[in-house]
Amino acid sequence: MQVVYIKEDKFQYDIHSLYKAFYPDEDVRVIVGEKGSVPEKETDISPDDEISFIDVNRDKNELKRSIYKDLSAKTGKLLPWGDLTGIRPTRIAMNLIDEGMSNKEIHDYMRETYLVSEEKTDLAIDIARREKRILSDIDYENGYSLYIGIPFCPTTCLYCSFTSYPIGAFKGIVDDYITCLEKEIDYVADAFADKTLDTVYIGGGTPTTLLPDQIRRLIGYLRDKLDMSHVKEFTVESGRPDSITRDKLIAMKEMGVTRISVNPQTMSDDTLRLIGRQHTVAQLIDSFKMAREEGFDNINMDIILGLPGETEKDVQHTIDEIVKLAPDDLTVHSLAIKRGSRLFETIREKELKGELKVSLQYSMSNTGEMMEIARMGAKTLGLEPYYLYRQKNISGNLENTGYAKEGKAGIYNILINEEVQSIVALGAGTVTKRVFGEGGRIERCDNIKDVKLYMDNIEEMIRRKRELFERL
Repeated sequence: MQVVYIKEDKFQYDIHSLYKAFYPDEDVRVIVGEKGSVPEKETDISPDDEISFIDVNRDKNELKRSIYKDLSAKTGKLLPWGDLTGIRPTRIAMNLIDEGMSNKEIHDYMRETYLVSEEKTDLAIDIARREKRILSDIDYENGYSLYIGIPFCPTTCLYCSFTSYPIGAFKGIVDDYITCLEKEIDYVADAFADKTLDTVYIGGGTPTTLLPDQIRRLIGYLRDKLDMSHVKEFTVESGRPDSITRDKLIAMKEMGVTRISVNPQTMSDDTLRLIGRQHTVAQLIDSFKMAREEGFDNINMDIILGLPGETEKDVQHTIDEIVKLAPDDLTVHSLAIKRGSRLFETIREKELKGELKVSLQYSMSNTGEMMEIARMGAKTLGLEPYYLYRQKNISGNLENTGYAKEGKAGIYNILINEEVQSIVALGAGTVTKRVFGEGGRIERCDNIKDVKLYMDNIEEMIRRKRELFERL
């Protein structure tokens, strides 16, 4: 265990994140107090642990650079994103662009201030400039985007921590759930009548657990109540091939959906079974081709690097198979082991039993080589990087990157990550964000995660939004 003592309650998150980046397989504790003192709750700290003391009474950037250099010298590691601990590194480049800096000036600043690698610095600048171009006609002040959450799935994937319920056990309440969404849509129609709706994103869960008539009902109600004439992108995250049917694709196409996801995560049947996906690679390929047959010309695919037991060879196989299908948008995720996911609990259980280190089946590591394989695959398809974000405990201290063809980039993906436009979120477990003017503060309100409690308290969910958007 790595134990770090600090005298003042400052920069704990940044210190913890940096240590965790260098010691991903170790527990890290940051304790406010004198070196050697052990708070009552830290009963598992022992003299054998690695103990450090850090003086936090200095500038944060200076502090982080100092910690990074010390840990880098100690471990022999260089982190691709230097000492950056935030989830939006492109935001730094975007802000500097807004200040009028040239690419070279931004490059030098990121290298000197945050010790970011040459490769990642260039990537951040490239994406920031592409994002600004894509969002150039978005009205941040008078526009908004809409997210609708469908919290049902065929099964829950091992790595997932999102709100989801097995459709088999909850199919009897789906119509009532849609009724609650309609009540929230009524609120939006009233409160945002003078605003421009830029993008609509139906996510989950798995939205295509809805039946064709339920898809028509929900989207039809949305179209009846809201002005969709200015919508630049309408996405339904179809995701799981085992939930996609031709009738559902026809329903979505009829209702004006312009962008869908058909997500493999991996092109290995063995890994799919391991992570709890109840479909095969063959089903994925059939679903993708069926979507093309039904006229969808903007299809996203997601893959995850660092899945249990997968190597560079497995990633190359996945990319080779995706290149054959030629999606319009490819999102490359680095596995992030989230508290609350079954994967996290599985790892914890195996650690306690002493099984993890000898079980290659559960080894998880994303590498720069894997990222390069994915990048080259995207390049082969003519896809350019257009958005990027990082997560806590992300594998390899790397990033998630979206690649797309010209004109096919997911606008909503950029908006949700850059937090430059208000997003109204409907459904169980969703979070609404209000942006108070361009570059202004951000406030949030959430909907209850439990689907039944959400339905029982739908008027409270609406009240929270109303108060948020009436606030000065």
